[in-house]
Amino acid sequence: MDSATSSFDAELKRLHRAPEPEVLKPLLARARLTPAEREGAVQVALGLLADLRAAQSSGWVNQFLQQYRLNSSEGVALLSLAEAFLRVPDPETADQLIADKFGDADWSAHKGKSSSKLVNTATWGLIVGKALVSDSGQGGVLRRLIARAGEPFVRQAVGAAMKMMGEVFVMGRTIDEAMRRMKKPENRGFTASFDMLGEAARTFPDGQRYFDAYANAIDAVGTDPAAGHSISVKLSALHPRYEVPQWDRCVPALTEMLEALCIRAAQKGIALTVDAEESERLEMSLDIISTVARLPALNGWDGYGMAVQAYGKRCRAVIGWADALGQETGRRMNVRLVKGAYWDSEIKRTQEAGLSDYPLFTRKAATDVSYLACAKDMLAAKGIAPAFASHNALTVATIVEWAGKSRDFEFQRLHGMGEGLYERLVREEGYHCRIYAPVGGHRDLLAYLVRRLLENGANSSFVHQLADERLTDEELLADPVEKIAKVGGERHPSIPLPKDLFAPERRNSEGVDLQDKDTLAGVASAIASSPLPLAGGAGGGQVPNPSANGKAVPSPNPSRKREGEMVARAQAAYPAWTARPVHERAACLERLADLLEQHRTELMAVCVHEARKTIPDALAEVREAVDFCRYYAEQARGYLVPIELPGPTGERNVLRHEGRGVWATIAPWNFPLAIFLGQTVAALVAGNAVIAKPAPQTPRIAARAVELAHQAGIPEDVLILAPGGPDVGAALVADPRVAGVAFTGSTATARKIARELLANENRPLVPLIAETGGVNAMIVDSTALAEQVVQDVVTSSFRSAGQRCSALRLLLLQEEIAESTLEMLSGAMDTLIIGDPADPATDVGPVIDRQAYDNLMGRREAMRNSWIKTIDVPAEGNFVPPTTIRLRSMDDLDREWFGPLLHVATWRAGDLERTISHVNGKGFGLTMGLHSRIARSAETVEALARVGNLYVNRSMIGAIVGSQPFGGEGFSGTGPKAGGPHYLPRFCAERVTSTDTTSSGGNATLLSLDDIGF
Repeated sequence: MDSATSSFDAELKRLHRAPEPEVLKPLLARARLTPAEREGAVQVALGLLADLRAAQSSGWVNQFLQQYRLNSSEGVALLSLAEAFLRVPDPETADQLIADKFGDADWSAHKGKSSSKLVNTATWGLIVGKALVSDSGQGGVLRRLIARAGEPFVRQAVGAAMKMMGEVFVMGRTIDEAMRRMKKPENRGFTASFDMLGEAARTFPDGQRYFDAYANAIDAVGTDPAAGHSISVKLSALHPRYEVPQWDRCVPALTEMLEALCIRAAQKGIALTVDAEESERLEMSLDIISTVARLPALNGWDGYGMAVQAYGKRCRAVIGWADALGQETGRRMNVRLVKGAYWDSEIKRTQEAGLSDYPLFTRKAATDVSYLACAKDMLAAKGIAPAFASHNALTVATIVEWAGKSRDFEFQRLHGMGEGLYERLVREEGYHCRIYAPVGGHRDLLAYLVRRLLENGANSSFVHQLADERLTDEELLADPVEKIAKVGGERHPSIPLPKDLFAPERRNSEGVDLQDKDTLAGVASAIASSPLPLAGGAGGGQVPNPSANGKAVPSPNPSRKREGEMVARAQAAYPAWTARPVHERAACLERLADLLEQHRTELMAVCVHEARKTIPDALAEVREAVDFCRYYAEQARGYLVPIELPGPTGERNVLRHEGRGVWATIAPWNFPLAIFLGQTVAALVAGNAVIAKPAPQTPRIAARAVELAHQAGIPEDVLILAPGGPDVGAALVADPRVAGVAFTGSTATARKIARELLANENRPLVPLIAETGGVNAMIVDSTALAEQVVQDVVTSSFRSAGQRCSALRLLLLQEEIAESTLEMLSGAMDTLIIGDPADPATDVGPVIDRQAYDNLMGRREAMRNSWIKTIDVPAEGNFVPPTTIRLRSMDDLDREWFGPLLHVATWRAGDLERTISHVNGKGFGLTMGLHSRIARSAETVEALARVGNLYVNRSMIGAIVGSQPFGGEGFSGTGPKAGGPHYLPRFCAERVTSTDTTSSGGNATLLSLDDIGF
């Protein structure tokens, strides 16, 4: 971004995550109406309300919201059914979906109640389905008809209802059909912006398909440019990796594709608008849009435009940016102002990432204020041709009031929504309104339909409020400026800042906005220039050097101490440490958490260089370690204090949790900071001394963590680092003075530890907390959304080079959707970048060392004839190609392959319980995934799966401390779960003191009671 638009760069940065009151203050001033303007707007709005209500008999959405409110079982069922039903290829699963969604919903209560024929027809189809799957209710001729016609009749009835819903929101299945429909009488006077709608490309062929669809649509619309129709283009539909870390490859490619589409549209004499995306893509979008706008080939074309979302804090700055770009290029930029489409997902992503603040407003009224302020700017802008997309009568009326006699702008609405709002304005008063018209197959677009219904059916939306007959006109037309001014522009109280997500108990770990280009570049530069620290800490010895291909080289500190001496030191330090009050020990953990955050970039660099983690994985590693420290500190304060228990009068019973002595914690290389510290600080805060052994591959990150722990106030003899190989761990486990072992690693090693702890008959029985691996399966049925499945499979299988305990090892696809899903998965694998983990563009780095490489490559080569897909990797380094491998049966996989090898098998519809039983039969019980839109299937898996962590309709990695306690059963661990409420007590000895308080003569409590009740 340069020239006229460069002056907005700093403002865009400043506003991105600025506090809400700060952003809203100038917007309130700009959006405020004078009393005369307010009176005029309200009068116009009252007329529009009358028009809307008069049109309700044919306004499908208003009728739908009146009959099926989104907080009702019927409304939820209908939307869930619409989202999934048409993509289900097999009748058995379709029947299960119908039965699941009908459940206890009372469809008959809605029969014939709506004035909309379409709503009543859809309801009839749903009643038919309910009659078949319910044991009560419909009866009579209808039931006898169903009994004769059978399940196909029901599927057809429900399918017809779903297609009718789709037709309301989809202008046409093809561009030609959509253009013919725009000629119908109900669309007289309106123009259309056609969108060959796709959610987002997952593969490069997807992107090419969408590009071809846009190009064909431009040609079709261009046959009649006088009709005034236009095209909307979604950039994320054109490239599968439209992400900030992929900036250098996706922005040039998208610029080239958009240039080709714009030149084509200019030649045809029609307009093209670039749709809005999630906030993290805004700077990329502006880069692409500005580059194309300055092309000499487009000089003189006023059809170029962009959409801007008012819920974003940067919206007004973007409007100014677009105005400057239009003036610089000598054109009026077509700017479509919308309220926003990704609000809930933006909130969730910001919370998960632990960022400083939200990029958008947390109150609907604040978005309305932003919209009005931006609308006023657009009406005054010289370089903008304004378009206002709204279904809100007050918003529309305010713009009419501000515009006066001007008609030099247009309104826009979604196809299928807002009927009645614009008809009089267009046909009698000379305003222009464009219909945003999705084009495509109903099967593909029903997810879009559901999202639009949810957006416009939310309690705070105007469409939903209009359908609520309890609201008065005064309430419907309340001034959003006054609403926000009344609360001082403050954030919604039910949406805490990410740092306060777990308040008041603890502070959430801070994240880094890796979706900000400059921030990502700064982090990557710091990591690239950061040398590996020297491996230090008590114990010294031989440590591996990653640059030496996993071979041991002399440590900079060769003064190795024997393990027995370490235990003696820790044992001597234990009494003073366990005697310290629990709140003091907890405070040490919280200071350590703060130090970890202060040294976050340094720690990330060690994780990248030593453990070969990618930058996002390294950030997640540090954040998880911070969360462990704060969570266990909070838990200790709440649960490790003396607890007075109930009992008979005259007796006092107190339960105390105290340290056991010296613990050995043995950590893996795949989480060399988070797990290393997690199990260590848990033992420490419980009052134990700890000898912490890191994996031989990752001693440096452990040494730095221990150094920071000592700085945080944990005495050096209470926490001792024991670097080295398996012999060090074996010596610690064998020492009878060690009072407990916490281990994360392989099942085989856990068995050896368990045997050793029981081998010495003179040794006390001590606890073993073990977390091991698993043959983790994901079950996918035919109701699942393929795009979501593929995204979650790639994340679960190949992120971290498949080197997570929780990683997906076995993908189980329902037969009917197996081949199509695998085709998309193969295409998604082609988009992955394999390379140096310090490069921010890298998706998959090398495996940890040559031994792991040789093991995985041996398995891969042995299964060569069963490869479904593999991809190229760099020749130098321990890079194992991500590979999918077809199995004849799920029974053919009986062990964990700890790397980017994904095994795939199929299962038949109706065999869900049998499939779960087969997975259980493998004996592992760590993680399992399910992708299904059938709630009863999720309940079945939850009831039958013998796994520690079940993930439904999401990826299988990334457990959050305190929210998703992690750990398995069977061959996968002993429990209790790390990051859960039952973890700390396992590190403690439980002791109870019972005191007879009457032994010195009389029960003072009873004797001192006053008489009452007289």
